[in-house]
Order: sequence, then C-alpha cells, then structure tokens
Amino acid sequence: MQKLKFDRDQGTAFYKALKANIDAYFESEGIERYGNHTMRFKIGLYFGFVLVTYTGVLLSTEAWMFWTAYLGMSLAVLLTAFNVSHDAAHGVAVKNRKLNKLLFQLSFQLQGNNAYVWGKNHNESHHLYTNVEGSDIDVLNNPLVRMTENQPLRWYHRYQHLYTPVLYLLYSLNWFLFRETLMAFNYSSRTIEVRMPRSEVFRLIFFKLFYIGYMIVLPALVTPMGWGTVLLAFLVNHFLVSIIFTAVLGVSHLSDFVHHPEPDAEGKLDMSWPTLQMVTSVDYNSGSGFFNWTLGGFNAHALHHLLPDICHVHYLKILPIFRATCAEYGITYMEMPYRQALAAHFRFLKKMGTPNPDLPIPFETKAATKPVAA
Repeated sequence: MQKLKFDRDQGTAFYKALKANIDAYFESEGIERYGNHTMRFKIGLYFGFVLVTYTGVLLSTEAWMFWTAYLGMSLAVLLTAFNVSHDAAHGVAVKNRKLNKLLFQLSFQLQGNNAYVWGKNHNESHHLYTNVEGSDIDVLNNPLVRMTENQPLRWYHRYQHLYTPVLYLLYSLNWFLFRETLMAFNYSSRTIEVRMPRSEVFRLIFFKLFYIGYMIVLPALVTPMGWGTVLLAFLVNHFLVSIIFTAVLGVSHLSDFVHHPEPDAEGKLDMSWPTLQMVTSVDYNSGSGFFNWTLGGFNAHALHHLLPDICHVHYLKILPIFRATCAEYGITYMEMPYRQALAAHFRFLKKMGTPNPDLPIPFETKAATKPVAA
C-alpha cells in the first residue's frame, strides 16, 4: 500500500472546528460517543433476530417455513453487520474495548468472513486514503468493471452499467469463496497488496468451514428439505445479501459526483485529509430515522468517515452541527435522496465505459443542496 502525504487547505480548519463543535455537544449533553441504551437494545435485537430465524430454519417442516426462516436469517445477519459489526470494528458499539472486539469477531466471522483482513484494511486503508487507487483497498482492479481512468478501457466496458447489477448479485458469494481465500495466497483483485498472518489464515479456513457447516450441512441433515433445496437457499441468501449490500454501499464512493484523487510522484495529495473525505463520499437521506436505524448510519458516510469514533446512534443529533460547520467554512456536503445517489452511481459506471468520462461533475449542477430528511 502506498502511504500518502496530505496538504493543508480549508478542510484543515473546517475539521478542527467540527471536532470542537462536536466535543462541545457531547460535553453539554453529558453523554459519551459510544453506544447508549438504544445501541444496546439494537445489539440484543439483531443478534436475537439471527438466533430466532436460525432456530426457525432447523425446526422447519414445510418448504414455506424453511424459506421464510432462511431468508429472514439472511436479512438478520445483514442488519447485524450494518448496525453492530461496523461500529464494533471502530470500537464504538460499546465503551468496553474487549467487548467491541468480541462483538466484531462474532458478528463478522460467523458470516464466514475474516475479521482481521476487513477490520485492519478498512481502518488503515479505506478510511485513510478513500478512493485513491493503490492506497484504498476498496478500489478494485477487476477487468470486468472499470473504476478509475488509470485502468484499461475494454470494448465491453461500454455496457458495464447494464451488466454490473448481475455481477453485484455475486458480491457476497465472491467475498466468501474467493476474495479472502486468495488473499491467504497473497493474491488479490484489490489495487493494494494484502498479507495475512498465518494465525489468520487458520482462522479464515476454520470459520469458512464452520459457516458451511451451519448454513448448509446442518440444515440439510436435520430438516426434510434435502440438499438441493438447502443449496438453492444458500445461493439465494447470498444473492439477497449482495444486492442489498451493494445498493447501500456502492452509491457512496462510486458516483459521478465524487473524486478519485491521484497523488504526485512523491506520494502527496493536493488536499487535506478532511477534504479528501468530503469529495469522495455521497450521503443519502442522512437525516432519516428509518435509514439510520436499519443501515447503522451507512447512509451518512461523509459524517462517519470524518468522525469514525462516534456510534451511529448519535448521528441524527450531530448532523445539524455537521451541516452548519460545512456551511460556515464553505465546504460542500454532498447529500441527496437515495434515488439521486443511485442514478449518479449508474451514470458513473456508464461514463467509465467511455474514453473521456469527464468526471467528477460539479455537485450543485445536478443535486439538490437542501437537507434531506427522508
């Protein structure tokens, strides 16, 4: 991974003021940045949802019962990932550091994925160098989907905005079967090198086998559904998780409004780190209580990137402070309804399939700049 240096600009002063304003809010309210009673309720709710639905899978005697429970479990696991895994990875789901680690490990590795790889690279790569090819692990080097102008343009990329939704259906399955498994052999489709300690390679293999055991083998053995039905449900589960996951996250950093900055020959970006976060993130319905509750604050992505040490249950309260500080320092905050964010995502894919994509476009020319609540 190429480590970068940042410049100083208006974002530097903005970020200093933002942190001071947010600190003042928490101090005046006499509360902490970690998860509160609401978060503790959500943790119990979502883990309980997973347990109840999985119990329903094992107790199913009819096909409709099995499918309802199995797909319900898929949704429960996804909601747990959005609302618990992510905040726990940042150490803010609860105040206790060890409990955060346990919640993250439990909620992530029970999905058959490796917590070490995601946690380390999410915090040290994606959050630090967002959208910078060669430094951000989430910038893919996939020959089927062109994400940056540095990647080769193939004839079929002109159609990528049409076939990419089909590829999105495979996102979760690819992650489970290939993405991390290949990392264990020092190969990755990411634009940075990923190396795993031997202990994590062992954990990766163990939890993937464990995942297959409780998601496929056990239901096939204890229910009358049979191997074929269970395998089909396993695939549909991953299709469902994939399409929701990519629909939630794909629009935030892959948009024709966002930048993909390039460092100079000395590894320096011509902007500050706070500015990088603001020009590479799109928020949608950031003031929506429903979205905050179900998506764990993923819809307020710029806010999260700047303040990852705050649990998402506080976002709705600090969002007005964030907006006001942006306005005070002349910082553009890209927020819009989800439908506009989704349209911008597909415009990005379509433009990246052409020789001269002319990206990014000015935010003000296309998007409403008024605060979006729901």
